[in-house]
Amino acid sequence: MNQETYSSIWDAIEDTPAEAENMKLRAKLMTALEQHIVSKAWTQAEAARQLGVTQPRISDLKRGKIDLFALDGLVTMAVAAGLTVEMNVTEAA
Repeated sequence: MNQETYSSIWDAIEDTPAEAENMKLRAKLMTALEQHIVSKAWTQAEAARQLGVTQPRISDLKRGKIDLFALDGLVTMAVAAGLTVEMNVTEAA
């Protein structure tokens, strides 16, 4: 049996490296937003008001429903939360 190793779960389950990178970025943004909401002790309703989305959208975020979020929407939410989003691009190993 030949075992492959991956640097992340996304590398293992996504079909292409591009899809894996997209999922990694979305996961990082969702985690940062969730941590920010917790640090502010916002209710879901308050988080929704602060981020300019609906309460069910915050529920989706908190439940980790990554397939319901696109990068641009997560960046918009992060900026609305007062967070700065930075990107680091390097050559693949």
